[in-house]
Amino acid sequence: MDIAKRFPQNPLISPDDVVPSLPGLEVACLLNPGVFRYEGKVCLLMRVAERQVQREGFLGTLVADDTQATGVAALEFRLDDPELVHADPRMVSYKGQGYLTTLSHLRLATSGDGVHFTVDEAPTLTGSGPLERFGLEDSRVAQIGGEYHLTYTAVSEFGVAVAHTSTRDWKRFERHGLMLPPHNKDCALFEEKVGGHYYCLHRPEGVFLGGPFIWLARSTDLNHWGGHTCLARTRPGMWDEARVGAGAAPIRTEAGWLAIYHGADRDSRYCLGALLLDLEDPTRVLARSVEPFMEPTQEYERKGFFGHVVFTNGHLVDGDQVTLYYGASDTVICGATLSIREVLESLRGAA
Repeated sequence: MDIAKRFPQNPLISPDDVVPSLPGLEVACLLNPGVFRYEGKVCLLMRVAERQVQREGFLGTLVADDTQATGVAALEFRLDDPELVHADPRMVSYKGQGYLTTLSHLRLATSGDGVHFTVDEAPTLTGSGPLERFGLEDSRVAQIGGEYHLTYTAVSEFGVAVAHTSTRDWKRFERHGLMLPPHNKDCALFEEKVGGHYYCLHRPEGVFLGGPFIWLARSTDLNHWGGHTCLARTRPGMWDEARVGAGAAPIRTEAGWLAIYHGADRDSRYCLGALLLDLEDPTRVLARSVEPFMEPTQEYERKGFFGHVVFTNGHLVDGDQVTLYYGASDTVICGATLSIREVLESLRGAA
């Protein structure tokens, strides 16, 4: 079942549309934008993954470094070095130390019609400090009152964590530091309080016990989080058997909070489904997709930097229509629309 209506203009933004942040770098891929409206425009806060222009016989990568004038330091390893392990295109290990093959920052793209985007030439946010040395990834953007709250993945040698930044004008940013410690990611804030509390979905990951499951947490101030509850586990033999993670802010409907999420199987094929949560008590899961409502079927979703992926952490809601912006194959940015009614109907009878 695939009920998403893809934009005929897909892909909307490709790496060739983005200017590298520094000379000597290339944009390897674009991923998973946060989505919001600002001053009458549709805005995407994209993850831009960059790397060095590669030399033959070498593997070059980057790390954020505040001591450098450019804010970036370059690393290079010989491909024939026996201490280099690089089977995964996303990461390498050298002498037991892990590195990413790209360095990601967050960059804005804006559009008057939601289809044709202009990409800023400079990054909006870059990694800073030891906890963001390997970059910033996959920001969700939640508007609460007149303020925009960014929750994104901060990556470093210490692990993968959730950081929180806020802004009112997209020019001045207040960085609140880590919101949730490693290993955690895929954090989506609800855009209104429920029973006097702020809520967020997040995805801690267990070692040996537990797993990459979707959890819920609550807060009184958006900075201190507790009341953690596991909402959705992986399901053996199903489309989301290997990992699950939240999309963007859950959508209030008459039936409950509709939370779009991604799931991957043992072959790392990423699809999209939904959870339905109780309006008054979002710790109660009312229904969950038995089958995904969106799968990687198009050529641009099946082939790329990391193929067979549709992954979203941003959408806009207009009545029954959800405009979903998503990353495809970890390479390009695309768009699709969904009917809330159709998604809810697909959940009918699901446990």
